[in-house]
Amino acid sequence: MMRAGVLDRDVVGMPRGGPNASWLDRRFETGALEYLDRDDVPDSVKQKVIGTLDRLGALTRQHETNARTALDAVAHIANPRILELGAGHGKLSEQILLHHPTATVTVSDVNPKSVANIAAGRLGSHPRARVRVIDATAIDAADNSYDLVVFALAFHHLPPAVAGRAIAEATRVGKRFLVIDLQRRNPLQILLFPVVALPMNLALVPWSWVWPTLHDGFISALRAYSPSAMRALGRAVDPAMRVETLPSATRFGPPTMAVTFSRPEANDRG
Repeated sequence: MMRAGVLDRDVVGMPRGGPNASWLDRRFETGALEYLDRDDVPDSVKQKVIGTLDRLGALTRQHETNARTALDAVAHIANPRILELGAGHGKLSEQILLHHPTATVTVSDVNPKSVANIAAGRLGSHPRARVRVIDATAIDAADNSYDLVVFALAFHHLPPAVAGRAIAEATRVGKRFLVIDLQRRNPLQILLFPVVALPMNLALVPWSWVWPTLHDGFISALRAYSPSAMRALGRAVDPAMRVETLPSATRFGPPTMAVTFSRPEANDRG
């Protein structure tokens, strides 16, 4: 593993579109934070955003699709041990447990309020689930504790240097690291995001949820990584890192991508 300081220097200034991003693509980035990332925003506002993501994920069957993508990654393992980072509402882990009879999951988020909400629901009493507060860049677990670590629809919240540290940690504690996230779009598609998203939000969520969701959704589009950026992040952590972009399973909702990271020694272990 590369030293953290070296990792930071390699990727801290990388555009979200990757090392070879165009001039125009680089203009469509922002240093602004989503409400979910801000300490000055009440948890009640953050939970509105999370609630909208839950509703949209249920409507488009995104929770189930992402769970099946995760389970495909461990299909060769009889009793897979899975860690979910940045769970938010926990519905991905619920679907994993629903579709696999012996999988065990550790469901986590860095936000204690989100973790408390998950623990108060079905996952909190599920015999094959644990619910914990975990920072993706400092995971309190031994090497190779998990067969799969999954981070769904939240990786774009991490700036490049932090994202690199998360990849380093996830591939330390897990044999494979699966990132499912928004696919970076071209500038025109980003500009059209509010036009497309507003009618859907008005139809599906309470009025008071619309602005926080549009705010975070537009910033998410500006902060999404491209496949080339994901490859650069992985190889900044370890030049021998295996980075694989999986076929998109998205049918409805915002376009997403799925990328797996694994170290050579993990590939040897199977």
